[in-house]
Amino acid sequence: MRIAVAGKGGAGKTTICATAARLLARSGQRVVAIDGDTNPNLHSAIGVDSQAALSSLPTSLVSRRFEGPRLTASIDEVLRWHAIAAPDGVRLVRMGMPQHADEGCMCSAHATVSALLADLGVAPGTVTLLDLEASPEHLSRGTARHCDVLLLVAEPYYRSLEAAKLQASLAAETSIERVAVVANKCRQPSDAAAIEEYCERHGLELVGVLPWSEAVLAADARSRPLLDHAPDDAMVAALGTLFGSLVVPDADVSTRRAAPEPTLAAASSKASL
Repeated sequence: MRIAVAGKGGAGKTTICATAARLLARSGQRVVAIDGDTNPNLHSAIGVDSQAALSSLPTSLVSRRFEGPRLTASIDEVLRWHAIAAPDGVRLVRMGMPQHADEGCMCSAHATVSALLADLGVAPGTVTLLDLEASPEHLSRGTARHCDVLLLVAEPYYRSLEAAKLQASLAAETSIERVAVVANKCRQPSDAAAIEEYCERHGLELVGVLPWSEAVLAADARSRPLLDHAPDDAMVAALGTLFGSLVVPDADVSTRRAAPEPTLAAASSKASL
């Protein structure tokens, strides 16, 4: 199963992706985490030292075909050569990033990630989490076209919700089976209610509600993964529930539906918001 996490800048995509990857790995899943941002930060949020996270996917791994870019090597070879060992057994892969100014567009880097996702779709027993950049470019370039689920992270304010709606409309033109919104940074029930109302009005599926967490800010200030800094935080519990409901072994992705999302009230019982 392949899950992409997208949304407006600062919405919490990287923290969500990194924490979920390690939680799924702890539950016994074989997890590949892809940093699909040309300004990579997933390694820090997942617990990989910057010096150890220098490897990135070379664009030479891709061949152009009628059905789109595909890898020139097997998925096992690509992961063996280019994946970085992350905590809890997660394998981290990074998209290429600009090395110099005036290099031109990053089309080839996007094509490489797209090809990797395509081949990961036939990798047995593998859950792939893709952390996307804060731009609709991954949809216009087809980077996330092979994902089974696209999660759009939205904060309880208008510009963030509008960004989610735009990306949902673009995703509807792709082959992505399921597009859903995750409400994040909800300080009080009215925040979650506002996002729910917006989603209902625009025909968007709201699949989960995540609470505001001071621990997320504190972990980031210390350059530590949330899971290491505050493993018992309400945000960690809510992410475990959300992704546990999304990842169902041997199920048809097109008919997979999440269990009832964690409510803000339930999350609040574990932490002071």
